[in-house]
Amino acid sequence: MSAPRLNLYDLTREQLRGQLVRWELNPVHVARLWNYLYIELAASLDAMPELPPKLRARLAAETHLGVLPTALETASGDGFTHKYLLALSDAEKIETVLMRFTGRVTACVSSQVGCAMGCVFCATGQMGYTRHLTPGEIVAQAVHVARALRPSTLNSQLSTRRDHAPARLRNIVLMGMGEPLHNYDAVMTAIDILRDETGLALGAERITLSTVGVVPGILRLAREMRPLHLAVSLHAATQAERAALVPAAKKWPLDELMAACRTYSEMTGRRIFYEWTLIEGKNDSEAHARAVGELLRGLDAQVNLIPLNPTDGYDGAPTRSAAANAFQHVLATEFKIPSTVRQRRGIDIAAGCGQLAVAESAG
Repeated sequence: MSAPRLNLYDLTREQLRGQLVRWELNPVHVARLWNYLYIELAASLDAMPELPPKLRARLAAETHLGVLPTALETASGDGFTHKYLLALSDAEKIETVLMRFTGRVTACVSSQVGCAMGCVFCATGQMGYTRHLTPGEIVAQAVHVARALRPSTLNSQLSTRRDHAPARLRNIVLMGMGEPLHNYDAVMTAIDILRDETGLALGAERITLSTVGVVPGILRLAREMRPLHLAVSLHAATQAERAALVPAAKKWPLDELMAACRTYSEMTGRRIFYEWTLIEGKNDSEAHARAVGELLRGLDAQVNLIPLNPTDGYDGAPTRSAAANAFQHVLATEFKIPSTVRQRRGIDIAAGCGQLAVAESAG
């Protein structure tokens, strides 16, 4: 059986250089190849005509460019959100979302097919876990969005609005399908590729990783001093309430999670963003807000309040604006903790994590 072909998106620039050396080719050509991959966003070897013939022959024989074809694309009615269901080589599908806010474009990318964490209100959690994504499959999602932002029908639609989208991808959030810290090594390799200054050149301050609370991964991030934004999904301020919503809390209890968060903040000096999905009548009262305030007392923290994205698999409703505002007021006035209520984007196109994949498979 022949060895599997290398996915060029799997390799950092240094790894790509090493591959050329093993092929006994001049590594100087790495710069041109990398430019084709991440500046010109070439979609095939045919779109790289300036590479030397010997290198092109090796690439054709032993590698492939892991471009992910679009299985399904939807756009929200307001034009701010595009969701892509992308097909993998093994026929699995993952979701990538392009979200446009005033002055910036963000790509929400997946790190796994499905998810093993099983959060009861999450469509991806309801799917269960299938497999990890490779670094290249994560990188390819960012490339897909960057390519979509090139002058095109999408860009012309956006440019007709007053706050038209920047032409270049600037922000990545690892908040799509999957738990990023469950696939730690692949995710960090992908981030290294995305941050490379000669490629997509995404700044660390523009990369956010969201975790349900995988304690070993948080501590490893702290030890490695990874310069990115960390978001931790809380959703409840007591162990019993959290375990009912987030089964992973049974493995990593709330007190262990908060100890890991304190260690992370002390070692890195970085603020943690704590995510709280607001579910009407479940965790959105002023008493819940006070419990959050007590839990985060003394920490450099910001709370991101996220009205629930309803799913067929969970009997819950999003909190109303008045309750969300009251929650914010308690955090601000009684605990001096900053918070934001996340804008709900793409609800009309099932833009919550996993929703499009579930809808497509059911159809």
